[in-house]
Formats: sequence, structure tokens, C-alpha cells
Amino acid sequence: MTNSVIFTPITINNVQFKNRILRSSIGGRTANYDGTVTDVWKNFEKRFADGGIAGIISTTFHVNKDRVSPLQYPSIADQRYVPYLKKYIAEIKRDEPDCKYIVQIGDPGYATYTSLFPEDQDAKSSSSGFDLAFGYCNRRTMMSDTEIERAVGDFAAAAERVRASGADGLEITATKGYLIHQFLNPGINRRQDQWGGSADKRFHFLERTVQAVRDRVGPDYLLGIRLSAADYNYSPLQLSVFRFPLTLRWKEHWMGNDVGQMLEYAKRQRELKVDYLHVVSGFGFPNPRDTPGPFPVDEIKIFFNSTRHLGIKAAARSTLLNTLPTFFARWLLNFGWVRRPAINLDFARTFKQQVGLPVIVNGGFQEKDLIEGAIGSNGCDMVSMARALIANPNLLNDFRHGKNIPDKPCTYCNRCVGRTATSPLGCYDEQRFGSRREMLDQIMQWNRPDSA
Repeated sequence: MTNSVIFTPITINNVQFKNRILRSSIGGRTANYDGTVTDVWKNFEKRFADGGIAGIISTTFHVNKDRVSPLQYPSIADQRYVPYLKKYIAEIKRDEPDCKYIVQIGDPGYATYTSLFPEDQDAKSSSSGFDLAFGYCNRRTMMSDTEIERAVGDFAAAAERVRASGADGLEITATKGYLIHQFLNPGINRRQDQWGGSADKRFHFLERTVQAVRDRVGPDYLLGIRLSAADYNYSPLQLSVFRFPLTLRWKEHWMGNDVGQMLEYAKRQRELKVDYLHVVSGFGFPNPRDTPGPFPVDEIKIFFNSTRHLGIKAAARSTLLNTLPTFFARWLLNFGWVRRPAINLDFARTFKQQVGLPVIVNGGFQEKDLIEGAIGSNGCDMVSMARALIANPNLLNDFRHGKNIPDKPCTYCNRCVGRTATSPLGCYDEQRFGSRREMLDQIMQWNRPDSA
């Protein structure tokens, strides 16, 4: 049944995608400790290409040589990373040359997850403050003008390296609570200078970054932005109360940017010659709007325990989660976490209609009819997913044979999400397998090097 709209090609800035399904950005410890990609990284990515999807959007490649988080995630912060990336992108596409590879770049800022030792640069952000949920540093610290200009240069240089690597396109992440998002979000950005103090000034960092990147890669290179349609600073509720100081402008802290403000930012992206928008919602990673499903308490406990040596906040956070009775922690930390299919679809349709750029939507897609509805008339241009494809890398073949959903669908348990910084990447929902051994074999299959 290849007459489905899912299998209709689409072209964006001279890049033709053979169908409408993309593997969205998902990270895992598949690179070397210095950030160079490996054959393990290549083999993980190649399974998706071999499954027939139109393209792969990489995990976030770091643009700052000092903020590398989590460990064993890839970097593009130096020219020495280019030969490895070029070699392995070609191998990912060897058997499926029509599968496009898009490299996502970003800087975590204060949301840096891990480090070998506490580092001052891992606390850098748009402004100073405290956040219990994200990052390991006790407090975030405001960047100087010089540091901001250097960060803009980091993105531009990284973009040039991405093009040199042979990737088909580039995506800048302005979501996940990473540095650009920290400048956009009024609950985080409390500056009163050219980089903050008004919506227009909060946009300045992203604007400068896009301009610098476009100058480096040229007008003919595919450039997209992963953008949060609304921040939902209050979600998850129990964590947001520790994130923002109490001020008279409480609404900005509580809500962050709403969809109206983000639409204005998106329209300015069109003026900056961005080629597409990749629409999600929420602030920070993980959050209920980006990875709908339950909060993975057990897996986050593993992560918190692995970072407790990095500071008072990290130790206190770990101690609290280990002290709370498990049933109570699961009840408390699951406020606001829901399994809602296509959670960002309404936002994405609004962006498509009002901005006019091609739109990719992400968040809780797996069923064929739901995807067809998302990209039908007056809908989005493409759908991206990660968890569903980890569970079933041959999902497109199921759709071709008329299945609406795989025999063993992803349950959106978010265990894979909770383990991205600590464990090999794969499906950790044991209920989907006949035994734990079968589950472990699947995880190792995702993480194999080339044969000797």
C-alpha cells in the first residue's frame, strides 16, 4: 500500500526526501570520549537508514569544545572531527543512498548533564539563577558579551564543518532547554541588555546564530530549526517551582513563551531564510511535551546517582530521589506526564498555516492513520519519531504492507530516554520481549562495532 501520503516524496531546498518519515534526534553513548564518532555510532544510525525512512536527524553534536555532555556524545567543535563524520555518514547511506542525513548542532549551556569533574563553563547561561531539574551545577551563571559572541562563532564554525562532512543538511536546536532556548525563554533569560529584557532582545542570540550559520553554509544548503512551540515552564509542576525566582513578573516565569510569541519568532526565521521548522514543545529534556509518556523514575535515579559527585545540588537531588519511597516518587514525579499521541500536532499545524515554512512535527507518533492525518491536507510536511523506530526500525515496511501499528509497538515507557546518558541505547521495556536475555541481545545489536 505505497499509495499512502506517507510515501509521497517532498523536496526542501533542493533536498528530496523519498517519503515523509524522519528519525528524530536521539542521543546515546556511541562516540569516543573525545567526541569522535565511531563504527558503533555508524551501525546504530545505519539500522534506521536500512529500514527505509526518508532521513535521519542526528543526536545533538556539540559546538563548544568544553561543554561536552553527556560523555561519549559526538562533537563537531573542531576540524579533526570532520574526517570521521564524513567517513561514517557515507557508510550509513551505503545501502540506502536516498536516505538523507541531517546533523543537529547545539550547545547545552547550563543544561550540561555530565562531566568528569565540576567545570565553571558548564554553568553558563543567558542569566544567573537556580534550577533543580536540569544541569549539575549548583547555579547557572550569566554569560558575558564576549562569551556570547564566541558561542555564535562556535555555531557558525560547526555548521561549516557539517557541510564539509557530506551531510545533506543541518538543524540547529533551539529546544531541550539548551543554550539558545535559555536565551529565548523569559523565565530563564533575566538580562536587561542587548541579549534580554524584551522579546525582541531575547531573540537576538538565535537571530545572530542563524545569520552566522547561513553565511557559512550558503543559501543552497538545507538549514532547519528545531523550535519549541510553547515553553510550559510549569510542567513538570513539581520541578518548575525550583527553577525560577519569585518576582512581580510571575507569569513569564510560570509560563515561559506562549505559542503567540513563538509564532512571531518563527516568522522571523522565515525572513532569515531558514528552510524548515521542526516543531516540538516544552522546556528542558526530558519533559512531558517532548517525550509524552510516564516519567522514567528508575532510570533518572540511575542518572542522578551517576552525577552526584559533581556538586551539592547533584548530591542533594540524588539523595532525595533515593530517600523517597519508590511508590511515592513515581506518583509525585509523574504529575503532568501523559501518553498523548501526536501531542504537538495542533501546534505544528498552526505554525504551518501562519508561518508558511515546511514543518516537521514530533511527539508521540507511531500509528499509520495518525501519521497520514498529520501530513494530509492542511497538515504538516513530515513526521519525525525516535522511540517508535527504536522499538521497530522496520516500521515503514509494516506501513507498506497495510499495518496500522506494529505487532509489538513502542509503549512510550521512556526507559530508553532515561538511559541515554548512562547506558547503551536500545529498547528497555522488558514486557516487549520474551525474556530479559532477548531484550539485552536487542540492545547489544544496536551497539555493535564492525567485525574485526
